[in-house]
Amino acid sequence: MTLSTQQDIAVGHPLFSDASLALVQRDQGSLAAWQQALVGAPLSCAASVTGDFAVGIRQVSGRTFLAVDRFATQPLCYRVGPDGLHFAQRADALAGPNAEIDPQAIYDYLYFHMIPSPRTIFKDVFRLPAGHCALFENGQLTVAPYWVPRFEEDRRPSFEDRRAEFRQLLDQAVLRRLDGSKPACFLSGGTDSSTVAGLIGKVGGRPAATYSIGFDAAGYDEMQYARLAAKHFGAEHHELYVTPKDLVQNIPNVAAHYDQPFGNSSALPAYCCARMASEDGVTRLLAGDGGDELFGGNSRYAKQRIFGWYGAVPGPLRRGLLEPMFGMSGLAKLPLLGKGASYIEQAKVPMPDRMQMYNLLLRLGVDEVLTADFRARVDGQSPLRQQREVWAAAQTSDDLNRTLAYDWRYTLAESDLPKVCMTTALAGPSVAFPLLDDDLLAFSMRLPVRDKLKGLQLRWFFKEALRGFLPDEIITKKKQGFGLPFGVWVGQDAALGSLAKASLSSLATRNIVQPDFIRTLFEQRLPEHPGYYGEMVWILMMLEQWLQHHAPDYRLTA
Repeated sequence: MTLSTQQDIAVGHPLFSDASLALVQRDQGSLAAWQQALVGAPLSCAASVTGDFAVGIRQVSGRTFLAVDRFATQPLCYRVGPDGLHFAQRADALAGPNAEIDPQAIYDYLYFHMIPSPRTIFKDVFRLPAGHCALFENGQLTVAPYWVPRFEEDRRPSFEDRRAEFRQLLDQAVLRRLDGSKPACFLSGGTDSSTVAGLIGKVGGRPAATYSIGFDAAGYDEMQYARLAAKHFGAEHHELYVTPKDLVQNIPNVAAHYDQPFGNSSALPAYCCARMASEDGVTRLLAGDGGDELFGGNSRYAKQRIFGWYGAVPGPLRRGLLEPMFGMSGLAKLPLLGKGASYIEQAKVPMPDRMQMYNLLLRLGVDEVLTADFRARVDGQSPLRQQREVWAAAQTSDDLNRTLAYDWRYTLAESDLPKVCMTTALAGPSVAFPLLDDDLLAFSMRLPVRDKLKGLQLRWFFKEALRGFLPDEIITKKKQGFGLPFGVWVGQDAALGSLAKASLSSLATRNIVQPDFIRTLFEQRLPEHPGYYGEMVWILMMLEQWLQHHAPDYRLTA
């Protein structure tokens, strides 16, 4: 792919707090407003701008300024060359033909199932992290955060006052993102997408057109809740059941569309859903991403709170009795004591390291999965060092808030938002995220922790504030958490199984993954637990599909 990297970039929907800049934006466009804003201090001007945006400007003075919004909804990549700083929204636009692949980026991909910024798959091409800006001047590049999450709980308002403010902010957030075209949204049947669907009808003047994806696989389908929400809000509802045939047809195109390997398995359903909407004449979709991460809705938040309780046990009791007892050989194998031993083992590990105890690559064993040549080229500790830095950056004394801020980077900015943005763009429509509105973000950072996770009740305030608006069945339903039934289908559908096996066989020739591991993965592990090990098959397949399109001759030399 060849794209110009010389023109200034000003994309998205920036909101300038300075009234004079807002007037310039209205009359002359966002680029002119950014240019005027940069007359002042370049590294601080982005902090006064909200909304979703990416900007790259070469000034007459010779310096170059880059910035992306707080969630990197609009991406921006850069490369320093002998003739200055080049930038583009896609990494492959900067890499050029025969660009060198970075083995460390491949390791990061296998670790995270995506490649977190600032690294990209290409050596010497970088992606600006969320909430960061960059200044290139006199041959020197400075990259720094202009915004860091700062949590300051406001305990004064009553629940009723908070609810009223929250409901008003929700209305405003949805209204801001309706552009006059047919109002439409993704609808999974969960709390977030149902809220967006209902608010479109409330503030937009007519019911939303809703688009839902289902799977004909036991334990993976939530269509009943999507139908319930659509009926409750009088939506114009549309459904599509994704099949293995849909995956076989679309996996190569979706993998190739990304500018670097991307392994979030929800990308295919998101694409199918957006394409259905596009075929129906929709040009803009609203998505519900962000509610869990802003208001405490992921089940791991409650799980980590339980582990956090161990720290309240007096040290002498922990070290003198519990840990020796549960660490005794043989006792830990008993059912009850085994659970206690596992709890203590995990609780003793500080955050964010504790979360890596569930990492798929690490659990399978780096030495078992990767070739010796590949392991010699990468730093296996690099991902954890970055995670510790992100974990420490948030300004808060509470582990729940720190986990939320951590997820704003890794779950939203690096994974879920690129998933929706890239696949929706491939299908045709644009997409917007009302639950990530900056005013809602500020509200979240003021909301007391006890209202986000009340005991072990996830997103307590969000649900209670919307009680009476959302159907009770959606408020009280347990979070299902299942995605694409890929692993199940690989074992059932010949064409999908053939695509997966051919992809991994081809990957085995690139000296990255051990052929014996791939063989064991298909012959033993996948039949034993298709839902769990299917995820590894998926990320390896998507890596190979991307390489076949962007770097077909790549092979790690011995």
